[in-house]
Amino acid sequence: MVKQVVTTICFALFHCIIGYWAFMSSCSIHSFPKISIPAIARYFGSKGRYEEVNTYLIDDLLATNNSLVTLPSSQCREIHLTAIIRHGTRYPTTKNIQKMRDFYDLVVRDATGDLNCLSEIKSQWKMWYTDEMDGRLVDKGRVDHGYLAQRLIKWFPSLLTEGNVRHGRVKLITSSKHRCVNSTIAFREGLMKGLGIEVELEPAVNDALMRYFDQCERFVKEVENNKSALEEVKRFKEGPEMKRVMAKMADRLKVPYASITDDSVEAAFFLCAYEFTIHDLNSPWCQLFDEEDAQVLEQFYLKNKKFLKYIYIYFHDLFHRLNQVVAQINSDGALSEAVTVQVGHAETLLPLLTLLDLFKDDIPLSSTNYATQNNRIFRSGNIVPYAANLLVVLYKCPEGIRMGVRLNEKSLTLPGLNDPVPMYEDVKKRYHALLEGCDQETVCKMNNS
Repeated sequence: MVKQVVTTICFALFHCIIGYWAFMSSCSIHSFPKISIPAIARYFGSKGRYEEVNTYLIDDLLATNNSLVTLPSSQCREIHLTAIIRHGTRYPTTKNIQKMRDFYDLVVRDATGDLNCLSEIKSQWKMWYTDEMDGRLVDKGRVDHGYLAQRLIKWFPSLLTEGNVRHGRVKLITSSKHRCVNSTIAFREGLMKGLGIEVELEPAVNDALMRYFDQCERFVKEVENNKSALEEVKRFKEGPEMKRVMAKMADRLKVPYASITDDSVEAAFFLCAYEFTIHDLNSPWCQLFDEEDAQVLEQFYLKNKKFLKYIYIYFHDLFHRLNQVVAQINSDGALSEAVTVQVGHAETLLPLLTLLDLFKDDIPLSSTNYATQNNRIFRSGNIVPYAANLLVVLYKCPEGIRMGVRLNEKSLTLPGLNDPVPMYEDVKKRYHALLEGCDQETVCKMNNS
């Protein structure tokens, strides 16, 4: 066991050093060789690559696409940026590694199908995931954040400046999870490289904010253990779509139907997704699925995600900061904070996007309406891939302060506001009920009666 742990640590350290060196070297090349993308990659959901959302990055990781961004008039100037970012690409958790290990053992031991991928899996593929990896950031995750930092310098050259960094007007905040801390460090290194400087810029760990979903009593009790939601997941597992995927898997592997469970299908799907997102490999595991299977699994894992309707703190934290910036501008024009970067989780971004009323479908996804949901707006792979980011920008204009919102470097128009870069006061009016009527501590307390 000790030998295995040491080997794993050395393997990870070697790849960390190689990946870090490749990223931080002065070489001007910032694109990678063309890779074969799995046909089902668009259905990986929150396990997907950021490059599948912005495909132009496949050719150049420093590229920006101005056609996707709406700006105010040229008379306006940027005065503040808040960037809320999901951690970069990571390893599977120990729980999912065990599922993957069990399924791999089943395939090697029992599968007799004649698929080409089976021969490749049995003869060439080895189970290289170990428990010690447990959700940790991979080299690709460091690249995700390092290049994102450099692109943000290009997007906001008047805010992400050497002067603002040196004078403490750029703040980095992270959760204590290793994948978030290491993503923040990679972002910082990318920022320093992009600006051509070396400055002390220590991230602040703030779990009270960035992992509030762990601390809200009502969330833990009513959302984590939501019986109706768990029943929905159970019905989907036992429904005709999932049963069909499991039966097809058993037929392809030539194993008894009883040996394939929803955990087996999940493990195979994860093996395909992680091999691609971590190593850019179109793995033989991907050949166990067709597009119809992947569509079913994407919807299943979306239903399996917990609904984060009680987390108002991110919403209030954002607007509290924006209000402070506006107050400073209106008083003396001197800003103490030009840029705030917060690195967290999908569970950090999703509540905020939900409260902003973004990506709302007319008919919610349920265990019984699979056939009508393929064209839904809410697709987690488009919204919260690895390194997903919500960028909120304040502009000082002749007519007052305006606010722009971008998700994954694409402008959004907030529901109920026709202007893509509306007046900040109009934004506050639009969300007045949430800003004035929801106290997070009260919401999170359990009603014992």
